[in-house]
Amino acid sequence: MSALPSLQGALRDPVIRFLAAGTLGYASWYLLYEFWLHPLGWLDAAVIGHLIRASGILLEGLGYSLIPEPANAENIRTIGVQGGHLLWIGDPCNGLGLFAVFSLFVLAYPGPWRHKAWFVPVGLITIHFINVLRIVVLCIVVTIDYELLNFNHDYTFYVVIYGWVFLLWWVWVRLFPNRPATA
Repeated sequence: MSALPSLQGALRDPVIRFLAAGTLGYASWYLLYEFWLHPLGWLDAAVIGHLIRASGILLEGLGYSLIPEPANAENIRTIGVQGGHLLWIGDPCNGLGLFAVFSLFVLAYPGPWRHKAWFVPVGLITIHFINVLRIVVLCIVVTIDYELLNFNHDYTFYVVIYGWVFLLWWVWVRLFPNRPATA
């Protein structure tokens, strides 16, 4: 019987509430994605399709010619520029997991819901745009030296993308926390 009041007291602690909400949110996302969304495939395909289209538009705008899609290929997930190689975009590279982690952090962290309602979508759009830029640069990198692909994919862009997400979180924590009303 004495455990219930201590649990209620712990849930009043904002750090415990944040950790509990974040953990519950991530576990829910993981189960939803792994057992329903990922097997269906439509969400991954839609995000990857947009990444390829947006990257292609940007590459062509920069003056590059795209490698034509292979004939009779279904579910195209590749992009490349003439003089380089086709890059295959896999589900782990589409950013959905990062979208979830970013969103859950902002939703679980204290702050006004009116700001969360616009900050989360703006953050998701900018994360997606950074991912488009990553694909564009990787397409260009493989025209210079294919050996640079793995290093830049595995290290450089992890720092860039995760650095961007941490910057967004920092902005959220610094600018939008719930503040007590002033008298």
